[in-house]
Amino acid sequence: MPAVTSPSAPPGAPHDPYAALRHASFRWFFVGGLVSALGSQVRTVAVGWDVYARTGSALALGTVGLALALPVILLALPAGALADRYPRRTILMLGQIGTAASGAGLAWAAHVHAPLGVVYALLVATAASRALGWPASQALVAGLVPARDFANAATWRSLYWQAAATAGPLVAGLVIARTGSGALLYIVDAVAALVFIGCLARTRPRPVVRAAPADGAPTPGSWASLAEGIRFVRAQPLILSTISLDMAAVLFGGATALLPIFARDVLGVGAVGFGWMRAMPSLGALAMGAFLAAGPPMRRAGRTLLVSVAAFGIATIVFGLSRSFGVSLAALFVLGAADNVSVVIRGTLLQLLTPDAMRGRVAAVNAIFIGTSNEIGEFESGVTAAWWGATRAVVVGGLMTLAVVTATAMRWPQLRALGRLADVRPPGEEDDA
Repeated sequence: MPAVTSPSAPPGAPHDPYAALRHASFRWFFVGGLVSALGSQVRTVAVGWDVYARTGSALALGTVGLALALPVILLALPAGALADRYPRRTILMLGQIGTAASGAGLAWAAHVHAPLGVVYALLVATAASRALGWPASQALVAGLVPARDFANAATWRSLYWQAAATAGPLVAGLVIARTGSGALLYIVDAVAALVFIGCLARTRPRPVVRAAPADGAPTPGSWASLAEGIRFVRAQPLILSTISLDMAAVLFGGATALLPIFARDVLGVGAVGFGWMRAMPSLGALAMGAFLAAGPPMRRAGRTLLVSVAAFGIATIVFGLSRSFGVSLAALFVLGAADNVSVVIRGTLLQLLTPDAMRGRVAAVNAIFIGTSNEIGEFESGVTAAWWGATRAVVVGGLMTLAVVTATAMRWPQLRALGRLADVRPPGEEDDA
């Protein structure tokens, strides 16, 4: 495998865990992203609880995931092309405006007890807004920090997401226990999106570096250029292997989608217990993210990734078999901690190996792989739980995750050989070392 790196700190320089946060634009992005993620998390908890409380159906719960996945599948690639042609900050703001409007609509639907079809339609609108902004959000970070701080920025992004995903479900569980509805939580989501817009207005991203198209190449942003992101990912074994591994693990290991069933029918812990269960994966990820941010760089990132995804699968199996609330919480904590290792490694490789002019389209491919796998995984979990029961669906998903880890390790030896992320270089710079 050719050597792969990016500009990094001088040899012997001390590790700075706060490197990305020393840039003012990234700090504003961090604060806005934290608030927005908090809103997203309370909305997710509210939707899951409300739908299952109304229907008692695992399939109806899984359909929530399908409603959130389809717009991303359809819109992510065009949104990625837009992010490579137009200002990414503006595109992200427009996506947040759509999120705020959808949140207000969900609050209205909960207040008037609108038909379930209306709720699904509003979730489709929410997902469409997310699909518009997601590639721009991923690509925008590269314009807020220098290349040497990409790994640190990916870690802090993961930390703010996991902090929100820890606090959000706990707050949501308490609110639902008191009010019996998610109406107030949908308003929180709408307001959070508006706060993110205000924070984005304070950022000053660097202009996108756009390479001149070669003779015969498609015009940037045209429909013909959408396939370039796919071709680029296919040609990069480290990117393709990490996003494929993450996609399969989330697709098969979708235990979190069935948490309302486990909270109400298996463990009998109610809305507050559901909030704790929903928060535990993020609490584990938050602890792991803090360790990764403060600790030394990984020396064998590839093997660390494979081991972490295997741990994710084992924790999923333990959760599915557990009938103890404490054991279930511990399994979910480990599940989240293991998953965050994958998030950081994949996010760093995407930034380091992707040319700036293509970051929007490559982020769109990543959104289809990772973003939709969460929601399609929820749908798959809902269908299998309807067929086999929740316990068997979760256990089989964990076993499938372990099988995927084995297949990935055999299929991509480049991933097994991956060492320090600081030694990764973008294509075309291998010979400059």
